[in-house]
Amino acid sequence: MHASGRPFTDPSGVRLRDWLGIDEDVFYDQSRVAIVPMGFCFPGQDARGGDLPPRKECEDTWQQAVFDQMPQLELILLVGQYAQAFHLGDKRKKNLTHTVMAWREYLGDGDCSNGSAMMPLPHPSWRNNGWIRKNLWFSEELLPILKSQVSRLVG
Repeated sequence: MHASGRPFTDPSGVRLRDWLGIDEDVFYDQSRVAIVPMGFCFPGQDARGGDLPPRKECEDTWQQAVFDQMPQLELILLVGQYAQAFHLGDKRKKNLTHTVMAWREYLGDGDCSNGSAMMPLPHPSWRNNGWIRKNLWFSEELLPILKSQVSRLVG
């Protein structure tokens, strides 16, 4: 992101675009896809090289204000636990796995602040390779529906 100026220009972006069934041209087309970071500022890295959690003051300042400007959104992808916590609040399950397992509930909910359907996803980082291998239902059940929804929405 820092070198390219665009989010997801790394292997996690390749994986995310594969999950969505779209190429880079569609993914970075702002008339079709809005990429909204949780913090709007890089929080730094922990001792193991992972990103720190989004900074609370950035999230508090920007998240709702940005989504209020996009009432046309039909589907919000909740990529990772921080996005799930922000958008789902008390509707989030006990952990990321259970929240993602309940994807049908959120997809049909339309109870986002702007009425959009939501779909929780793990982060596409390599750090989640084990999670993806362990949870075969994710690739077999959720991803085909996600690709179908995205195809319908982006044309």
